[in-house]
Amino acid sequence: MDRLTSLTVFVQVAESSGFSAAARRLNMSTTMVSNHIQALEDRLGARLLNRTTRRVSLTEVGQAYYERCARFLEELEEADRAAGLLQTTVRGTLRLYVGSHLTPFIAPVVVEFLRRHPEASIDINAGERIIDMVEEGFDLAIRATQPPDSSMIVRQLADWRHILCCAPAYLEKHGTPQHLEDLTRHNCLRFSLYPFGDDWQFVGPGNAQMSVKVSGRLVTNNAQTLRAVALDGQGIMLVASFAGAESDLKAGRLVPLLPDHRPINFAINATYPTRHHLSTKVRAFLDLAAEHFARSRERAISE
Repeated sequence: MDRLTSLTVFVQVAESSGFSAAARRLNMSTTMVSNHIQALEDRLGARLLNRTTRRVSLTEVGQAYYERCARFLEELEEADRAAGLLQTTVRGTLRLYVGSHLTPFIAPVVVEFLRRHPEASIDINAGERIIDMVEEGFDLAIRATQPPDSSMIVRQLADWRHILCCAPAYLEKHGTPQHLEDLTRHNCLRFSLYPFGDDWQFVGPGNAQMSVKVSGRLVTNNAQTLRAVALDGQGIMLVASFAGAESDLKAGRLVPLLPDHRPINFAINATYPTRHHLSTKVRAFLDLAAEHFARSRERAISE
């Protein structure tokens, strides 16, 4: 028989001093109550209750066992209440891993999350390495690439695009590429986490899928380093739109290239280990991040 149920039955019998009263409280037959007590006594090899026709009382062993069982069940109930409260109230520490190039976009979400939920805290790690979410204890990861582990749950927060661009100084020195294949003769600055490596992917005229294999003097997993070298006029880059390139384009520090060739779209994804009983803190942060990215997209469209 289920041991936890047997303990609950025993405590009820002890507190109500009878099998029938305990059965009514537990919505259980008197026979089943008796069976649970018998199973406990058989397991322990000791009598827990003295039974008479009028009442039931605890033996010396039963009294000691009752005190421990009652305390255990009370602590278990308190643990259930605490878990339920965590599931209905945003509290506790959210361990978050964020792609380093996404931190400017996640920072406002963190600010608003902490403002809205004073009983919650956030532990953030930023980087570009492959992580084991379960092994390292992360609740949530937000990256601009798909997770390598297909068992993870993925929620798309926003789509985004790359921009093919360079500084005007580079064009003055090396000329402007007119065709996609011209990129093979230019110094292309590459982001090492680009999913297709050195095969840059585009949608060309007529929505044709096209690619070109590029090379160059810089490969990095840091978007700001890529941007700095490009702004210095040293090469052409395919850079994420959220990495500061759009403001550089508006200011004229960078210029777009090959307008007939659109870099393929990607997504900013939130990844977490399980959908089952998703904690309130994770769900609240996810919803807030989705709201933030939606507002950012609306502002970008309106501009």
